[in-house]
Amino acid sequence: MKKKLLIFLLLFFQFFLLQLLPSKKSVKELPTHHRKWFEEEVVYIITDKEKDVFLQLGSDRERNLFMVAFWKIRDPISGTVENEFKKEHYRRIAYADKFYGRETTRQGWRTDRGRIYIILGPPISIDRFPDRMALKPAEIWFYQGNPDYGFPAAFNLVFYKRAGIGEHRLYSPVQNGPIDLLRDTLIIERDGRSRHLSPSDYEGVYQELFKLAPVLALNSLTLIPGEMVVPGHLSLASEILISNIYSYPQKKVDDEYAEKLLRYKDIVEVEYTANYIYSDVLVKIFQDPSGIFFVHYAIEPSQLSIVEFENEYIANFKIIGKVSDLEGKTIFQYEKNLPLSFKENQLQEIKTQSYSIQDMIPLIPGHYKFDVILKNTISKEFTSFEKDITIPPDISSLQMTPLFLGYKVEKSSTPLEVNKPFYIENHQIFSQPRSIFLPRENLAVFFQIFGLSDFLREEGTLKFFFIKNGEVFFEKEKKINEYQEKRNFLEVFPLENFKPASYEIKVFLLDKNNKEILFENEYFDITPIVGLPRPWIFAKVMPTSKNIEYYFILGNQFLSKGDLDKARDYLERAYRNNPVSIKYAMSVSDVYFRLKKYREVKEILTPFLDNQKENFEFLKLLGKSCQSLSEFEEAISYYKQYLDHMGTNLEILNSIGTCYYLLGDMAQALVAWEKSLEINPNQEK
Repeated sequence: MKKKLLIFLLLFFQFFLLQLLPSKKSVKELPTHHRKWFEEEVVYIITDKEKDVFLQLGSDRERNLFMVAFWKIRDPISGTVENEFKKEHYRRIAYADKFYGRETTRQGWRTDRGRIYIILGPPISIDRFPDRMALKPAEIWFYQGNPDYGFPAAFNLVFYKRAGIGEHRLYSPVQNGPIDLLRDTLIIERDGRSRHLSPSDYEGVYQELFKLAPVLALNSLTLIPGEMVVPGHLSLASEILISNIYSYPQKKVDDEYAEKLLRYKDIVEVEYTANYIYSDVLVKIFQDPSGIFFVHYAIEPSQLSIVEFENEYIANFKIIGKVSDLEGKTIFQYEKNLPLSFKENQLQEIKTQSYSIQDMIPLIPGHYKFDVILKNTISKEFTSFEKDITIPPDISSLQMTPLFLGYKVEKSSTPLEVNKPFYIENHQIFSQPRSIFLPRENLAVFFQIFGLSDFLREEGTLKFFFIKNGEVFFEKEKKINEYQEKRNFLEVFPLENFKPASYEIKVFLLDKNNKEILFENEYFDITPIVGLPRPWIFAKVMPTSKNIEYYFILGNQFLSKGDLDKARDYLERAYRNNPVSIKYAMSVSDVYFRLKKYREVKEILTPFLDNQKENFEFLKLLGKSCQSLSEFEEAISYYKQYLDHMGTNLEILNSIGTCYYLLGDMAQALVAWEKSLEINPNQEK
């Protein structure tokens, strides 16, 4: 019985999980115009990921937006009215239908020649071999190839009428072979005798084909000019070529946008969804001297769209961030604006450089999912990233942060009065997501070590290894007591002796016996190019860590996480520093209410009854506290004031009814409850 019950529960759980997964339509369920687009118009160029996302979209609006994004991501010249790729694609379909469907009942785009024409475009030249007694009709299309996509510098494609009549089929030296190009395998010898060519007589078949059409014979062995293939040997390179042609359209596009569209279609406004742009992202976590951990991040979008307004060029970025725990519960979310404006002379410089949007947020210990959307509200474009991040829960244990590599360091003689991204202990470190450096630059290596014992501080050593091609290229060691900072370690290495190549840097913490205790590594490249334009940096600055706003932010993060004791500690500090702030008062009162300290809530919030003119949410909390204290008349008073300022609220109406009921005033209780039911008759009892 227990076994049957277990099987039932497992099946039920599996069914429940399936219901949570995004439903995927079958192609047959799509509306006619979407099905035609999916199965016919883009069938040769759509990627598997794009197919999967398209079938998960639940409405015509979403599918239409996807189609806009599909063409936009393939547009070779963004910013122009016409999408050249889309125009050329439909021209090729029309051409294929007009010229390649004549010899078959199928539409031209469905034929082999139609498919190749749509994928590769018109060939540079075509050699035609008309119908002969001994030779099947054939064509050779010549193309120049792009080695970046696995093509040879030049190649041919052979089409032939496999049955001697009907449509032309794509020929494969491996799958078909020279004998398939011959209409008749009967050979008349010089002495008048006849014989049939055997498929295994590779040399004989080739020689016979060579007599009829030398060029076609050469291409029957290999489609790649210059490749040496003898009859009877397979040209695997030709087979790979054909495979690469079929996958060529998918290789040309980065389909990450499709996942982003699916992920953010319910979050990002309609006008943004088709305008996803790619970006590089850098995320690093450091603890500042106050003990607060900050998540520093830089986003480098692939393009910057601006508009001219009153002799200035402007853009406006909105940063929308969310931190969730591993169960999906939101711990912290925020929005920030970053307006940008440029003069015309600055605009010319920006055109030749990338740009970096940089920001930072404080965060409490834990393991999280970090999601950021960056929107350009002027151009209606957006980009995004998702990262798994960890804030160390216990820094008393010995640990080293991942290495942070920068191309420049600027030291400030006086402490800043603000917090800036990637500014650590009077040092501004400049870095980019792709760790690429010039030989004339310096390499800054920064990291933090927590939990260092006094013994290690005095006797420990840091050893730096630079590795090239698997061998140590350069090394350096330095005693920990030579560093002034207790947990911050910064070393700068000139790169003038580093040749262009890929490198790995390893940093070891050694004890006095040279025993390895900690280790971190990172990779970087030295580029051979002469100049490497570094980005314009637009940073969102924050108040210094002494600002009480951080108590408020961190306290609410602990509150969201359910740690009421730590939430109370931080939020009490914020409130004590500014007791006239309704924001701070509301937050600490929220904690007290959850701790059932209703009297404390009243003491904190009652003073705001006479001077609050904007935020009236506190009346709701006051009412709930009074109700919990059985002070029902006072609770009703606060609830009614709340409704006067904030409008109808079902929860408040029901609470008013409950208070009247507990006071014994059934008539007034029914008035409140009936009004609530008029608004929503489907409420639970």
